[in-house]
Amino acid sequence: MTKLVVFSLLGGDLELGFPVVTAQLWHNNQSFKLIGSLPAVPELSELYKRWQLLYEAVHESLGSNQRIKVHSQDITHISVSDFDSLCQQLQARINTWLKSESFQNIERQLRTLLSRDDEIRVIIETHITLLHRLPWHLWNFFEDYPKAEIALSNHEYASPQQIVQKSPKGEVKILAILGHNFGIDIEKDRSLLQGLTDAQTTFLVEPTRRELDEQLWDRDWDILFFAGHSVSLADGEKGEIHINQTESLTISQFKNALQTAITRGLKLAIFNSCDGIGLARNLADLNIPQIIVMREPVPDLVAQQFLNNFLMAFTSGKPFFRSVREARERLQALENEFPCASWLPVICQNPTTVPITWQALRARQNHNEVGGKVLTNSRVLTPKTKILTVLLSTVMVTLSTIGLRYLGVFQKAELQTFDQMMLLRPKEEIDPRLLVVEITEKDIQSRQEITTGLKSISDSTLAQLLNKLQKYQPRVIGVDIYRDFTDPPDKLKPIQLATELSQDNVVVVCKGRDTKHDTQGVKPPLGVPVERQGFTDAIQDSDGIVRRQIMMMAQELTSPCTTPHSLSLQLAARYLHDENIQPELNEDYVKFGSKVFKRLKPGLSGGYQQGVDLGGIQILINYRNANYQTVSLEDVLSNKVNFALLKDRVVLVGVTANTVSDTWSTPYSAAQQPYQEISGVFIQAQMVSQILSAVLDERPILWVLPDWGDILWIWGWSSISGLIVWRVRSLLNKGCAIVTTVIILYGVCAIALWAVPSGSIATWLPFIPSAFAVVTSSVVVLFIQSRQEFPTSVYPSIK
Repeated sequence: MTKLVVFSLLGGDLELGFPVVTAQLWHNNQSFKLIGSLPAVPELSELYKRWQLLYEAVHESLGSNQRIKVHSQDITHISVSDFDSLCQQLQARINTWLKSESFQNIERQLRTLLSRDDEIRVIIETHITLLHRLPWHLWNFFEDYPKAEIALSNHEYASPQQIVQKSPKGEVKILAILGHNFGIDIEKDRSLLQGLTDAQTTFLVEPTRRELDEQLWDRDWDILFFAGHSVSLADGEKGEIHINQTESLTISQFKNALQTAITRGLKLAIFNSCDGIGLARNLADLNIPQIIVMREPVPDLVAQQFLNNFLMAFTSGKPFFRSVREARERLQALENEFPCASWLPVICQNPTTVPITWQALRARQNHNEVGGKVLTNSRVLTPKTKILTVLLSTVMVTLSTIGLRYLGVFQKAELQTFDQMMLLRPKEEIDPRLLVVEITEKDIQSRQEITTGLKSISDSTLAQLLNKLQKYQPRVIGVDIYRDFTDPPDKLKPIQLATELSQDNVVVVCKGRDTKHDTQGVKPPLGVPVERQGFTDAIQDSDGIVRRQIMMMAQELTSPCTTPHSLSLQLAARYLHDENIQPELNEDYVKFGSKVFKRLKPGLSGGYQQGVDLGGIQILINYRNANYQTVSLEDVLSNKVNFALLKDRVVLVGVTANTVSDTWSTPYSAAQQPYQEISGVFIQAQMVSQILSAVLDERPILWVLPDWGDILWIWGWSSISGLIVWRVRSLLNKGCAIVTTVIILYGVCAIALWAVPSGSIATWLPFIPSAFAVVTSSVVVLFIQSRQEFPTSVYPSIK
């Protein structure tokens, strides 16, 4: 049966005595409190100091290889027999003190409650450094209880709040610091730790302060081990370790890292180095569950033998306290060469915690003992399991995001974000290959002509315009004016429209029938073969903005417009024909040379999901952030144009008058104040320019990721944000990390859309779904972390 006894020596000292000494016993969920006192014993302090000086002198005279240089000033001659006599005096004085009548009331009652076979943890709770240094194991009480062992504690402590993980491999994680080793041998310590079969030991050999700090911050550890030089300073109030040849650290200098390691599950610190009482006191202030240190300077062989004995007992399944006692007592065999070797190891125990076992460390299971109860944290996750948990949560978030995206939840926001990113692009140069001949409101009003049907200008005027343009050898002319009805022929006019439309470099327009939207269509001018016809069907998104162009589509059987090719494709193909570039047409793409214009496919195509008709070969319009060269009808007919501008150009003729309802919204419309739509002929110019610039100038073609690419992209950002939030510590920093991630995501998506560097593929990446996944994953990880920070059950402990 395991029992806990805590002696509290508060409110006094060795000079004045301790008027109140309490002993509390816990077992079987019951507690007993006993009260007594201890008399003044000022000679004990002097006796210990004398012993300490002789101890150092004896070991120096014997040539012990100590893990710290000792100073035996004031001692000139010493014999081992003198030292043995002093040891006996110290032991006798301690027992005489503890046998005082005022203390015997406690001891007698304890003995009635204890059995020889009990596992007894005895803790001395005090704030006095000298009491921590005393060899309490010499108390005769321990001879009657072979399974009892002494431990030390500060007078103030708290239960450590630990988030503890479970290793799927069942390995104990040990961080072993091998510090400055001048004049000592710590390789044996290393080999002993390497020989552990159920442990994963990470060695830091003479690390820098930063390297040590990073290991404690960034990983979960069960045991912290140190071998090297150490010392207690300020009369044992402060401990210092020598981590390398030039750097020494006190506990306070890496306190934050140690506290983080304790919170993440650090259970035991072993300082197999000299004079560790100061280290133990400082570490106890951090509420670490268990510490093992050496009271005084320790010879190499003693330190190595203790570590070997302890690991053998502890890893075989023996309780922690019994393992330390067994390992300590086995050092007695070395005391011919190393006097008082068995006095050196000591435990410093947090009274609120149950001592660990090797098996519990392998399971990474945490118990916090408070008032006879045990708080057990059942969420035991290793770093690898944590990462898998985070990644699994991001997978779930990604699948949910994809589902919402498929339902069209993000569609409007994605299209608006697309427009914003397009507007941020720098200005571009005017495409010199295109010229737009505008038929303005002034041109229409100045020509009150009689026409058949509703026409902006008469057939005769259009014929004059085409005739005038042909004189200056444009490469191709696109007539973006419907001519489904002809005016009566005027034989007095030498120039007839039919004649001008019969030229091989003239392309006319028509509009296909769309039964779904109850659109009848517009037939092309009579006599123009289908090879020189192009449809001008435009497609608007749900918000009325034109972002796509149709390059090819199959017409309905009853459509008055039968050409499968758009006006923009016809004009671009004829222009590129003279550059010896022939089109390759396919049901999924249009190809000019090495440039491929792939269609947007139904389903997940960029931001388009539900309620969008992606029939035919549709592509995104990569709007040129620039105006086009324009001239008016009147300027051309009045010879007010530099006709050198026409040679070898694509000339588009279209109506821009306000009275003709042929205006459309583009991503740039919202940026105009007031909101401004543009004429259809300029939309056609953008479409033609996009094809020519991509083929001839390497201007990027807008592209979207395939379905699997979108999924991986969203999951990637979801995972990145989840892992960052998991790693970042403070809530404020987590919030900043989320905002920073979204900003970086926006920047990456914008740069990808702008095709930076120049010549790369312009990709419309899913910003809105990714940002949603980033925020959602972060919130989910925060929730998971908050659930892991609290124990899941409180139940009585069985001791």
